Amino acid sequence: MLERQPVLFHGTNHPLSATAPNTADADALVAQAETTPLSDGGIAAAALLTETLAKTPDHHAAQLLLNQLHHMFVPRWHFPMMADASRNRAYAEAINAKVQPGDIVLDIGAGAGLTAMLAARAGAGHVYAVEQQPMIAEAAQQVIADNNLSDKITVISKWSHDIIIGKDMPERADVVLSEIVDSNLLGEGALATLKHAMIHLAKPGARCIPESGILMAQPVQSDALTETMRPRSAEGFDLSSFHKFSRMAQITPNDAAALPLFPLGPTVPLFYFDFTNPDIAPARSEQTLTCDTEGTVHAVVVSFQMQLAPGILVSNDLRSDGHWGRTAYLPEVPMPVTPGTGLPVIAQHDATKLSLSFNCDGEDSGAHTTLTLQ
Repeated sequence: MLERQPVLFHGTNHPLSATAPNTADADALVAQAETTPLSDGGIAAAALLTETLAKTPDHHAAQLLLNQLHHMFVPRWHFPMMADASRNRAYAEAINAKVQPGDIVLDIGAGAGLTAMLAARAGAGHVYAVEQQPMIAEAAQQVIADNNLSDKITVISKWSHDIIIGKDMPERADVVLSEIVDSNLLGEGALATLKHAMIHLAKPGARCIPESGILMAQPVQSDALTETMRPRSAEGFDLSSFHKFSRMAQITPNDAAALPLFPLGPTVPLFYFDFTNPDIAPARSEQTLTCDTEGTVHAVVVSFQMQLAPGILVSNDLRSDGHWGRTAYLPEVPMPVTPGTGLPVIAQHDATKLSLSFNCDGEDSGAHTTLTLQ
């Protein structure tokens, strides 16, 4: 059920009832929406609220609840992602390079349907666009219809692990297409999802977009980041005991503009992921980040580089301006460094989440593993 608004909703006796006598039907629809289970992903409740607003466009309660539903089931990152021209162009180029005429394409995490439509435009015989969230899947169907591609694309509102060949798809896919990574390549369960897809839903030797990725770490200086995430005092009071809650910061593109991050050394690879044959075993990487500039390490930023197709890369490193954010790990205290200083770190993942710690007791061997996208 939708969370009730404590001030506005008391049956139908919210403020609108006193000023708009013709809203009784609309109020009844809102009351029904409030008690409608959300087990269908919000579809039924959203339909009731949409009907309410068709009758009474300025119905305050319906507007609030519909906005709440949309925020609940349609993550806000969808919109800057769709507006990311560099990301869209890279995917379009990779899809054109890898999709062949007549291919069966499986698009996992289809969202609004953009990558599915790119695959259809590239000549796919048919695209099966898998979107787990019913409200998003319903909108994707309309977007695809608006672009006259309903005959080339089938939207499947299921978790990809539940797809059955011969029922949901007539045959296995020639190409597995996805964009289900977060800023650390792990957070949306990409490795397990793609491993299942390549084994159970794809033909032997199927092509994959993206193909691979590297997760990297880089020491950075940012007084503004420290002042924002760890203010030392306010109005003369010492706040330092609160800093223990600020060991990691999710930095959005807007944050990066407001809190400039200055690199103090090159990126160092932590993990390599092969999306054509994902390994979902936990992994640990001990690396030494070498600083080549004098300054103060306020954080280690973790970023990625993905290869969509040979020669076609996307990244969220410090030079990129796309929609992906970055994760910054803050040491207990800022660390002054000079050229040649080594900063040992330990990174670990369980195929879904990443942690990074500062190995202050580790020895700086100066040895780095070099990984390249192929």
